[in-house]
Amino acid sequence: MTWPVLHISQTVDVDLQTVVALAGEPRNLPLWAAGLSGGIRDEAGRWITDSPMGAVEVRFVGPTKWGILDHDVTLPDGTVVHNPFRVLRNDQGSEIVFSLFKRPGVTDDEFEGDARLIREDLARLKLVLDQG
Repeated sequence: MTWPVLHISQTVDVDLQTVVALAGEPRNLPLWAAGLSGGIRDEAGRWITDSPMGAVEVRFVGPTKWGILDHDVTLPDGTVVHNPFRVLRNDQGSEIVFSLFKRPGVTDDEFEGDARLIREDLARLKLVLDQG
């Protein structure tokens, strides 16, 4: 079985290593990922964030140094959601790509709402990167 997917991207005039250093560091999530993180803390090596859903764990599963910022989010009920998130070289800049899967039980309106939040987060990440 496969799920429908939407690839949401944001072009930035910043090199891959700079994007990865900022976006791949859990401490920086509150700077740009409002859809996920209202604050983050390290609890015995686990990154816990206060999201709109409640306290969740965020774990990058990548090798982030290669631009693979995939991360697993463990929801309050124990469900683990895998989020593919890549940074690709785009000449001297980068293309930031988040893949949003439409999971079973998600309505079209919920899916579009999630996509809107991700677009806002990626635009916020671009602003943070542009400010250097």
